[in-house]
Amino acid sequence: MYYKRHSIKTSLYIFSTVIGIIGFFLALQIGNAKAATFELLKSSSSSRSNAVPLANASVAGNIYAFVSPETGISKVSFYLNNLMMGGGPRQVENFGPWDFAGGSTTAANPSNTHAFANGSNTISARITLTSGGTQVINTPFTVNNGTTTPVPSSDWGTYLKPFAANSPWNSRPVAPVFGQFVIPTSSYFPSVAEGAYSTGIFLSTATDAAVTVKGLPGTKGLWNPDDETYHDVKIPRWPSIVKAATGNDGHADIVDPVSGIMHSFWQLKYQDGQWVAAQYAWSRIDGRGWGDPAHYFQGARAAGVPTGAGLMRKHEIADDDVLYRHALAMSLTYNGLSPKPAYIFPATAADSSASQNTGIVPEGALMMLPTSFNTQQISSLALRKVAETLKVYGAYVVDRNYGTPFVIYVENGSGFNLHNGGWDTKVASELDLIRKSLRQVVAVSGWLDGNGQTSSLSRNFNLLSMRGPWQLQWGSTVAGVYDSWAQAVVFPKTLTPSVQVNWNVGVNRVYWAIPNAGTAYQLTAQTQGGGKLRLKVLDKDKKTAYDSGELENGETVAFDWPAQSANVVVYAISGVGESSLVRGKLIKLEQ
Repeated sequence: MYYKRHSIKTSLYIFSTVIGIIGFFLALQIGNAKAATFELLKSSSSSRSNAVPLANASVAGNIYAFVSPETGISKVSFYLNNLMMGGGPRQVENFGPWDFAGGSTTAANPSNTHAFANGSNTISARITLTSGGTQVINTPFTVNNGTTTPVPSSDWGTYLKPFAANSPWNSRPVAPVFGQFVIPTSSYFPSVAEGAYSTGIFLSTATDAAVTVKGLPGTKGLWNPDDETYHDVKIPRWPSIVKAATGNDGHADIVDPVSGIMHSFWQLKYQDGQWVAAQYAWSRIDGRGWGDPAHYFQGARAAGVPTGAGLMRKHEIADDDVLYRHALAMSLTYNGLSPKPAYIFPATAADSSASQNTGIVPEGALMMLPTSFNTQQISSLALRKVAETLKVYGAYVVDRNYGTPFVIYVENGSGFNLHNGGWDTKVASELDLIRKSLRQVVAVSGWLDGNGQTSSLSRNFNLLSMRGPWQLQWGSTVAGVYDSWAQAVVFPKTLTPSVQVNWNVGVNRVYWAIPNAGTAYQLTAQTQGGGKLRLKVLDKDKKTAYDSGELENGETVAFDWPAQSANVVVYAISGVGESSLVRGKLIKLEQ
């Protein structure tokens, strides 16, 4: 056989050519690796098993979302419905696996899609590559939690589901932004409990007898902060099973479906055959469950809300749901609460001794757990349900307690007991873990109401109260009386007009609703029986800067608020020949 001999040079050429071809394909493969296509997958298991692409998928309930493949990445920043990726990310992962809600190497944290808007959503992931540079993926998907979770509209504002669907209590924030303050430790461990300082909620019926509640013996009487006077109150329908909490606060709330009112008492007790209390307030069961500038105190909690608001209810504890479908009610102690501001929207009041506080969280603040909080580390299923709620709805700070970092309130008589009648050190440590992770919500991108619909928490409420005190100015000697439940001055029948005046009490100083000079406002008279309303605004020199004149029912005037430090004079003018009623509505004109 004949073999052709090659020179060394030729052999080297062939060798280098082969090596070059191999290098080309290796480089091509490496280049392809550098340009790897990342995607967001979803699984129904924390183990991330059987994952499928999230893109354009329809999801419901809990999902486990993560970036794949895992290699070639040094960091991932996640955003929800924020294509511009402005502000802080929702979640930052510095180690793989790269989970949207955080997790460990063996288990991903769940994302509860009930916290997202039904319909189209997008997760954006900014991926930092180990080779340098970044890659961004935007993954659209659809949330479809169906119609089984939201409560039918006819059920809102009832004993079992208090307040309107768009009440802050029944709304959940979208993409909340958190502050950095950590609730400090105190004398005791945190608590989620019924008991002496919680409350019961009692349902009246049309056949229940009326009961008159008087003030505590040895006091000025029963304080009504809406009237800002002391007087007895006659509750038209009083359930026979009413039982006040045994602590010093003596809380009890009564829901009257006939009138639509939730009656709220502080220091209520049955003594010597008579119901007595220190304070009475009320709220509409189908309303917001929070005060407004005109009716600023609507319950026995320091923040001006009923004690039944945000309560973990008996029927909810045993409903087998994964969370409570409303925001919870929470108190903090002195080292957690802010001295100034003592309250923020939606609260309209705070503890009178708030100056003793040393923390930074005002009453009215919404506290939440971040989405990255792994609820699977909570071994107590009862507490895990609370934690899931804190991730979706959060808890509003409504009161102050003594020595407990936080207390979340449970309806009395529920039998709820995290410590099973004793003391469970594991539960105590898990409560403390929640304390360390709770943060104040300082901003949101939007709200979803109880029906999962996009909503907003308006701050434009009636500023004008008719509470008095009133002085007869001229005319008939028959005086009108402020009726808190009607939010109006009510006159008996009179043959000549009665003119009453209220000096500088009509506009309450709820600080987030103080009228601003130069801002347009609208006044509407709401009267019956020929009554009339008149409003004057005086400047700092007590000179009339605006006068509405006498307005009959339905008449409206618009004007610019004349001065920042203004005094308000309100006139209520009776009708003639029949009983009459006078109230007004003063709101900011929104552009």
